[in-house]
Amino acid sequence: MMTVLVVATGNPGKLKEMQAYLAGLDWALALKPDALEVEETGATFAENACLKASHVAQATGEWAIADDSGLEVDALDGAPGVYSARYGHSDAERIERLLNELGNELNREARFVCVIAIARPDGAIALQAEGSCPGRILHSPRGTGGFGYDPIFYVPNQGLTFAEMSTTQKRTISHRGKALQALLPRLKSL
Repeated sequence: MMTVLVVATGNPGKLKEMQAYLAGLDWALALKPDALEVEETGATFAENACLKASHVAQATGEWAIADDSGLEVDALDGAPGVYSARYGHSDAERIERLLNELGNELNREARFVCVIAIARPDGAIALQAEGSCPGRILHSPRGTGGFGYDPIFYVPNQGLTFAEMSTTQKRTISHRGKALQALLPRLKSL
């Protein structure tokens, strides 16, 4: 029997990404109800992931999985960090703002960080995992895949931006991929 796992996101892209990882496990993924909004008041990715998973689990009475992720840029003291999604109204605006803030800065080191939390139906956090992917910020976007900051996030050892990678390639090395890979063995034991 499949156990429902409510994904605490309104983003169908994230749902598809998670489905690819959890394929073959006894979990049926479902998007959270649209009306269910969780305010991300946490100061860290972990706090926000736990907050969302717990809230959605309690509201739906089902197991819930949530992630909080974002981009940390060294030269901007870790910004945009937990505010990555709120850095503008669209992906294009967020990218433009980040590039403007970096300007001609030579240190373009950055990393994507993702924390994933799974909550039991009563809201208690059952599992948590973190993943990160180091890279650097390009001066202009490259590639058409992915979403968010993917077109300006360059991974040197791949020679590509996230937006230039195949879905499979990105899944293997991405911050969310690493967090899910750390979570999977423990998920099987729940």
